[in-house]
Amino acid sequence: MNLKLIITKHTDTVVSALFDGMNMVQVSLSPADKEDILGNIYLGKVKNIVNNINAAFVEIADGRMCYYSITENRHPIVANRVNQNENEKTKDVQIRVGDELIVQVTKEDVKSKAPVVSSNINLTGKYVALTHGSPAIGISKKIEDADERQRLKDLVKPYVCKDYGFIVRTNSAYVREDLIIREIKNLIDIYENIRTYGVHKTCFSLLYRTPPNYICDIRDGYSDQVDEFVTDDTELYENMKEYLEKHQPEDLEKLRLYQDSTISLSNLYGIKEKLKDAIKPMVWLKSGGTLVIQPTEALTVIDVNTGKAIAGKKQVQETFLKINLEAAREIARQIRLRNLSGIIIVDFIDMELQEHKDLLMKELENYLKRDPIKTTLVDMTTLGLVEITRKKVRKPLHEVSGTVNKL
Repeated sequence: MNLKLIITKHTDTVVSALFDGMNMVQVSLSPADKEDILGNIYLGKVKNIVNNINAAFVEIADGRMCYYSITENRHPIVANRVNQNENEKTKDVQIRVGDELIVQVTKEDVKSKAPVVSSNINLTGKYVALTHGSPAIGISKKIEDADERQRLKDLVKPYVCKDYGFIVRTNSAYVREDLIIREIKNLIDIYENIRTYGVHKTCFSLLYRTPPNYICDIRDGYSDQVDEFVTDDTELYENMKEYLEKHQPEDLEKLRLYQDSTISLSNLYGIKEKLKDAIKPMVWLKSGGTLVIQPTEALTVIDVNTGKAIAGKKQVQETFLKINLEAAREIARQIRLRNLSGIIIVDFIDMELQEHKDLLMKELENYLKRDPIKTTLVDMTTLGLVEITRKKVRKPLHEVSGTVNKL
């Protein structure tokens, strides 16, 4: 593998793209002059409670109204009840209109839907994530070695308390103990600072700002597999350097400032062209087959077609299998590249043999496991449709297509 994270700026947009050789594997776009609120923690105010859906609407900075599920938030951090006695603290707190809550933005606004906020504060590091309201230890399912899972659990266990637990991330596998412990202590310090001082801040204050998207890409990607973090922008370079020195000093040597004046970093990797290809509905396969990718309001549909691949073929079923296997690899790549999320339905070419279907599902599952974002292969329906779900983290590429076209 020759993985590089390429981070560059086009006028008012920061492009962060992961490349395997010259192939773009993953990409995110963010406005250079606009702060993203996803992951930010605010002191908000409950403006309305809707009992029939067991939810509230919480106002945060700039008058934004956010959706807050009462059912999913059993441990709200209520600022104007900080003097409650210990018995009250152990009970599930019932929020009221006018309450000031410490909340974190967990989902961005989508079209007509408001942003979603939660009291289940999550502070994410490279190796672990601190989770308020869940005093337990979770280990990434992608760490399959039983001995390593136990080592990590034993390492984290002394730091769990009644207020928070930890999720051990895939990046932590086989990592030195001192690096993980250093990060745990840093996350605890941030959490304690928010809890101690955040409740005394002015309502609607920003208590914690999540790092920019391109910094999150450094943190959340499998940085042990990435050879270089490359940028041609001095401001971005200094921001990345500052972050790495403070939080990931073990990766600092991977940072590089590109300074070749003969060709820009973007042109060297063909970023603009690859981005425009990534929002086109049709993708050609090397065999001559095609994928047609159609996002809708409720789900994304991917249709696999034989295209030019079937002309003159005698062994039709073998050809169908070959095209489907090639499509499976490309579908996994396109899902990650386009940042598709939610429900994804794939209509592969119909195959008669069950062994071919089983092989296809096994191969597809293996490809999907390479995605750092949780992606689940659900099943193949009786109609031959394959169901996939993927956790939503950021807006998909097609929703920022206007930005792509301006690059």
